[in-house]
Amino acid sequence: MDDQTRLELEAAAFRTLRDHLAKRTDVQNIDMMNLAGFCRNCLSRWYQEAAAERGLDMGKEDAREAFYGMPYAEWRAKYQTEASEAQKTAFEVSHKNAG
Repeated sequence: MDDQTRLELEAAAFRTLRDHLAKRTDVQNIDMMNLAGFCRNCLSRWYQEAAAERGLDMGKEDAREAFYGMPYAEWRAKYQTEASEAQKTAFEVSHKNAG
C-alpha cells in the first residue's frame, strides 16, 4: 500500500470514529476515559497537535468544535451529564494506575 492510500484510509477511519461518537451522545467522556484512557477531548487535542505540527494555528476551542461539530459549550449543555461518584472513583483509580 502506498503512503497516500494509507493516509486516506487513516483519515477515513478517524472521520468514522468522530461520526460514530457524534451519534453516541449517551457515551460520556468520563466513561471513555475510564475504559479506554482517552475521550473526545483527547481526540480534539490530538487534532490540534497535528495542526500545530504542520504550522497551522488552531486553538483549543477551534479543535474541539472541529471534532464535536459544534462549540464545546453547546455540546456539554446538550449531552454531558454529571459524573456519578462511581464514575469519579473509577477515573481516579484508572489514572492513578496509568502513571
